[in-house]
Amino acid sequence: MTNFAKLNQATGFRRSMTPDNQKELPTSTKVVKNDENSGDLSLASIASNLHDISAIVNAPIPSSDLAYRSWVVEHPSALGSFDSMMKAAKGKRIVVFLDYDGTVSPIVDDPDRAFMSNEMRAAVREVAKYLPTAVISGRSRDKVKGFVQLSNVYYAGSHGMDIMVPSKPLKPCDGKNHATASVLDKESDMLFQPAKRFLPAIEEIRHVLEEIARKIEGARVEDNRFCISVHYRKVREEDYDILEEKVKSVIENYPEFHLTRGKKVLEIRPSIKWNKGHALEYLLDTLGFSNSGDVLPLYIGDDRTDEDAFQVIEARGQGFPIIVSSTPKDTKAVYSLHDPSEVLTFLLRLARWRKASSSSRALAQIWGLGNSHKASC
Repeated sequence: MTNFAKLNQATGFRRSMTPDNQKELPTSTKVVKNDENSGDLSLASIASNLHDISAIVNAPIPSSDLAYRSWVVEHPSALGSFDSMMKAAKGKRIVVFLDYDGTVSPIVDDPDRAFMSNEMRAAVREVAKYLPTAVISGRSRDKVKGFVQLSNVYYAGSHGMDIMVPSKPLKPCDGKNHATASVLDKESDMLFQPAKRFLPAIEEIRHVLEEIARKIEGARVEDNRFCISVHYRKVREEDYDILEEKVKSVIENYPEFHLTRGKKVLEIRPSIKWNKGHALEYLLDTLGFSNSGDVLPLYIGDDRTDEDAFQVIEARGQGFPIIVSSTPKDTKAVYSLHDPSEVLTFLLRLARWRKASSSSRALAQIWGLGNSHKASC
């Protein structure tokens, strides 16, 4: 068995033989409860299968594509680079940001079935125990929160236009830059919604697009609160151009909106200066890390919309932008992971590293106190 096969077996995923090689399906499903108290047990059961992690992460690139091999030289594996990354992080604070679809969940034909695996949920839960962790998704905030099912994670939906943060942030946010949108919801958390004034128009656009989608087989409209997604993964190739033209014709009637493209999806969003990069900055600011020189944002994402977050990290001059891709692509990310199964392995290593670092510091403090006590005696 190859090292790469061992990795797939260890993490409980296999790659499907699809053209874009994006789907991962569980090969051996463990029974793991979704309640948060089961996090340690489930993580231990996953980690027990990763006993030979050093051999796995140093395995040859799992692709015969020479272009991909060349691309990975420019964007080295975050697994193979893990030790050097954590060496650079010594004495600094890591804040973790995760995309959802294609990053911590597989890309699937039905967007309502893009479920996060129990193994991935346990890994994210464990990371969030030790490091501030946020999920920034193009999905609506409520929908992505329903998928993730974790209370120790911050959520930003609609590409960052709908952010939930603690009602008592560690540091007050800048009233000049964020003056339009903070309200309290029923959970006593603070919502930041910079595109709230566009909601009536978004509702109008959604109704028109749903009428169009009904007439094109396979087309589907998803309401993501502050953006509208038109999925065409199941649309016949000969019908795609028709669908795109009809969507464009709708947007022409709403000059304050624009069209963007993702993986088999057209997205209509308000034309405001706000994206996942701004969401990353807002969360760092609200959580009290904005002006901290010792903070390293770590962002893992797979799509064009994640490039805005990579660009912010690049501008900061420190941090870890990681692209998830099985094919070469233009990106501002420094590091890469092949697919969600490698994301899972990376998060497990990150949680274990942080846990071990905490234990080492605690022991050092105890030893120091012990020695000072002996000296005083």
